[in-house]
Amino acid sequence: MQKTRVILVGGFLGAGKTTLLTQAASRLIKQGKKVGIITNDQATGLVDTELARLATPSVREVTGGCFCCRFGDLVSSLKQLFAEFTPDVVIAEPVGSCTDLSATVLQPLKKLYAETLTVAPYSVLADPARLREALATDAETHFPQSVTYIFRKQLEEADLIVLNKSDLLNKDEIAELEALVAKRVPGRPILVMSSLREKDVDAWLDRTLAESEAGTIITDVDYDTYAEGEAELGWLNATVEVRPGRGADLSGFCREFLGRMRDALRAKSADIAHLKILLGEGGGSITGNLTGLDAEPSVRGSIEGGAGGRLTLLVNARVHIAPDALRATVERCLRDAAGDNIAVEIGKLASFRPGRPEPTHRFRHVV
Repeated sequence: MQKTRVILVGGFLGAGKTTLLTQAASRLIKQGKKVGIITNDQATGLVDTELARLATPSVREVTGGCFCCRFGDLVSSLKQLFAEFTPDVVIAEPVGSCTDLSATVLQPLKKLYAETLTVAPYSVLADPARLREALATDAETHFPQSVTYIFRKQLEEADLIVLNKSDLLNKDEIAELEALVAKRVPGRPILVMSSLREKDVDAWLDRTLAESEAGTIITDVDYDTYAEGEAELGWLNATVEVRPGRGADLSGFCREFLGRMRDALRAKSADIAHLKILLGEGGGSITGNLTGLDAEPSVRGSIEGGAGGRLTLLVNARVHIAPDALRATVERCLRDAAGDNIAVEIGKLASFRPGRPEPTHRFRHVV
């Protein structure tokens, strides 16, 4: 019986994991492959899950902690997909603030489920700006060292380091980052790509599907520092009802909200790990994201239809700020961005700091 290929795509918040995941799923489906996706977050109301459903209806979501701490839920999600349609490939995206996945997820999968699945090399995506912040000795960052520690550990355990968003870089910048990786994380293969380019996604897939060595590295992780780094981030997931008035500019509303969030958080020196939004209904969707205090908001998509409808806005924010302050900032910026022509009402909202990671398994040796 042909085994299902499981591809774990890691990397820090804002690295572009979801874009790669959905692009890869779409490419594989066009090739006639059966593909499932498993998303992961500390809370419900996840933008990534809804974006994944645009690529394939076969999506499962693991919430309440990372795959390492919710390993049983990860396995249950895999079994559900197997029972549904026996996928050729399952692509899984762990929480962006998690590390030690080789020891706590890849090794257990290889050991306990070798009869039904094969594990692909572990890809860790890196945003160019975050990579420079983490590895360059003269780089400035607003994040504490405990947060940077998590990103460095992610790079150290990678089977393949993927330098993403290469479309935003010139040749000299790419060479500089490759040299940084080679110096600080020696011996790791590097793939330079943009998840927005089909040929780059195909090249990554060819490599990921062909190579057999997965989870080849287990690093030493200080769980006190790891827990401290996760707890530095305020975490917010909100579900908001949006009722546009006549002639409302919904793309402009999304851009205004992200811009106001950036300006408000910049005034507090509260660095943004990632801020994602998804506004949608039957007539289309608008996605937006912001990956730093100096970044410009990115807004894509459109929604047809006039006034009187009810839309759902999902907001996912991971910011170096206290959860209560993050909540107040989101609420204020939503009201201000909506103005007089759009009504907004928050339904569900969770704002918190992640708890200490407590993995179900932790292997000390490579399987």
